[in-house]
Amino acid sequence: MLLLGVDTGGTFTDFVLYDGGALRIHKVLSTPDAPERAILQGIAELGLRERLPQLRLVHGSTVATNAALEGKGVRTVYIGNRGLRDLLTLGHQARAELYDLQPPARQPPVPAELCLETGGRLAADGSVVEPLTDDDIAALCRSVARLAPRAVAVNLLYSWRDDRCERAIEAALPPGLFVSRSSAVLPEIREYERGIATWLNAWVGPLVEGYLLRLKDGLPQAALAVMQSSGETVDAVQAGRQAVRMLLSGPAGGLVGARFVARLAGRQHLLTFDMGGTSTDVALVDGDLRLTSEGRIGPWPVAVAQVDMHTIGAGGGSLAWVDSGGLLQVGPQSAGADPGPACYGRGGDTATVTDANVVLGRLLPQSFLGGGMRLDAEAAYVAVARLGDELGLGVEETAAGIVRLADEHMARALRMMSVQRGVDPRALTLVSFGGAGGLHVCALADSLGMGQALVPVHAGVLSALGMLAAPQGRQLSRTVNALLAELGADTLERHFSGLAEEGTQALAAEGVAVETLQARPSLDLRYRGQSYTLNIPWQDVAGATEAFHLAHQSRYGHRLALPVELVNVRLALVAPPLELRLAGAPEVEAAPAGHAVVHGIGEAAVWARETLAAGQLIDGPALVTEQASTTWLAPGWRCRVDGVGNLVLDRRTS
Repeated sequence: MLLLGVDTGGTFTDFVLYDGGALRIHKVLSTPDAPERAILQGIAELGLRERLPQLRLVHGSTVATNAALEGKGVRTVYIGNRGLRDLLTLGHQARAELYDLQPPARQPPVPAELCLETGGRLAADGSVVEPLTDDDIAALCRSVARLAPRAVAVNLLYSWRDDRCERAIEAALPPGLFVSRSSAVLPEIREYERGIATWLNAWVGPLVEGYLLRLKDGLPQAALAVMQSSGETVDAVQAGRQAVRMLLSGPAGGLVGARFVARLAGRQHLLTFDMGGTSTDVALVDGDLRLTSEGRIGPWPVAVAQVDMHTIGAGGGSLAWVDSGGLLQVGPQSAGADPGPACYGRGGDTATVTDANVVLGRLLPQSFLGGGMRLDAEAAYVAVARLGDELGLGVEETAAGIVRLADEHMARALRMMSVQRGVDPRALTLVSFGGAGGLHVCALADSLGMGQALVPVHAGVLSALGMLAAPQGRQLSRTVNALLAELGADTLERHFSGLAEEGTQALAAEGVAVETLQARPSLDLRYRGQSYTLNIPWQDVAGATEAFHLAHQSRYGHRLALPVELVNVRLALVAPPLELRLAGAPEVEAAPAGHAVVHGIGEAAVWARETLAAGQLIDGPALVTEQASTTWLAPGWRCRVDGVGNLVLDRRTS
C-alpha cells in the first residue's frame, strides 16, 4: 500500500508519499478555482497514475474553509420553530467591538425569504409544546419547492433530546436535496451555536461533496480519506455529509505532524507556528492536541470539536502596502498562487514577505523548491523598491521593515496562545513549519524570550506528513445538562456506551478493526449559573469534580463553593495511527554547499539540509536549504541535527 498525504494550501499543494520505508515530497502551485486539478497534476508528476489500486490518499481540504470565508456557499433554506425564524440573524446580539455603538450592518447568514417556520416545538424537559402536523410538513414541502434551494438546514428547539420531528422533516423533503439536521450535526445545547453549525454544514456541504466526488472520479480505485478539524481522518464518502468538521482540515494536519516529529525529538510541550503562503496558524500543544468547541470561522461560532488554534493573515505571500497615514502594513491580503509574489515571475508586481526575504538574501533564488522553480530576484527588487519610494526608504530598509512587521504580527498571535492563557512561552519549544516558517523562527523565538526551537524534518510539507500520521477516528458528543453529583457513574457510562456504539458503527464501515479502537471519555463541566464549560477527562464523579475545581483555579485564578453542572458528555474514538518510520540523517558530516551575502549580516554559510549528519552542529549566521523550505539561522543561534534530521535550535549563551 502506498500512502499519500496531500495538503491544499492557498499558494502550494503539498504531497508526501510514503511506501513503508522512504518519504518522497513534492509541491505544485494550487489551483483555487478547482483544487482537484493541482492534486491530479501532482499525482501524475509523482508517477502514481498506474498505481492507483495501491494508493491510499489522505487529504487536507480547504474547500469548506474558503467557501465559508468568501461567502460562496450554496442557496440554503433554514427551517426553525414558529417564532424563531430569525434565530441565526439575531444571534447573541453581541457587538464585535464593545464600545462601537454604531457597528456596520452585517448580512444575515440566511436571507429572511429563505427562513421557514414550522411546528414540532419541544420544552426543555422534552415534552411537546406544539406538535409537528401533516399540514406543517406539507406546507414546508411546498415552500421548499417554491424556493428551489440546493440545501436545507433543520434546527428545532431541544432536538438533542428528541430528534423525531427533525427526522420526519428530513424524510419528507424531496430526494436530491442536501439536508443537514441539527440532531445529526451537533446534538448539544445552545440553539444558536447548534443552528450555525447546521447551517454551515448545509451551506458548504454540496460544494465539499461535489469536490470529493470529482476527486474520486479522477482517482478511480484509490482509497480516499479526509482530515477532520479535530485531527482524525474520515472516509471521503462520509466526509461530504459532515463538511462543517473540515473547516480546519489542513491546519489540523500540521499540528498532528508537529506533535509526531517533536516526539521523535523528545519534545512534548510546544508552541507551534505554521507559516504558509497565505496565513499563519499558531497553537499550543501540551502532549496531546488541544481541542475546543468555541472556535470561529469568519464572524460565526463553530461549536464542533476542532484543534485550538489562532490564524492570522500573515504568510509568505502577504502583500505589503502603505496605508492612508503613510505607515507600512503587511497583510492580511495575499498574492495567493496566481499571480503570487513578484519573484514568482507570474505577473505579480506588489511586494510580499517572500520578496522581502529574497531582497535580504535569506531566500536563495536558485534553491527554491530544490531548484525546481527559480525565483526572479530582479522582480522582487523592483517590487520592494517601488514600495520603498512611497515610504522614502531604500530597498533593503523596506525589505527589513516588511519582515520585521510580519514577525510582530506572528509574535502577537503566539503571545495570545501562550501568555494570555497564563502559559510562559520560555518553558516551551517553538516549532516552526510551513514553507515560510524557517525564515522567521529565530526572530520569533527572540521576541518571546524562548531559548529553544525546532524546525522539523520536512518542515515545508509537515501538514501533508501529518495527514499520514493522523489516526482514523470520531469526536462524539451529547448534551445531558444535569448536576454532576446527582448523576451516578452508571448513568454516565450509559451515555458513553451510546456514543461508543454510534462511533464504532461509523468506523467499522470504514474498515477499522473495532477491537483496536481507543475510547477517551470526557465531560464539559461548569459551576451552576455559568455559561461556559471546561472539558475534564472522565474518571469517576468525585475525581471529575475535583479535577474541574483545579482546572478552574488554574484558568481563572479561583474556585467556587458551588455545585458542579454537567453540560455535555464527549467521547473520542481513535484507531491506532500508522507507525511511520523516518529515514535517519547521514552519518558523515557535510561541508557547506556555498556562501551567501545576507543584508545587515554579511557572509553566511549555506548548507544543504539533506546532507547534514546526525549530531552535526551549525552556528549562525547560516542558511539551511531543502526542497520545500529554507531555515535562516540568525547570529547568536546554534543548530544541532538529531537522529531523524530535525534541526534543534538553541540560543547560544556565549
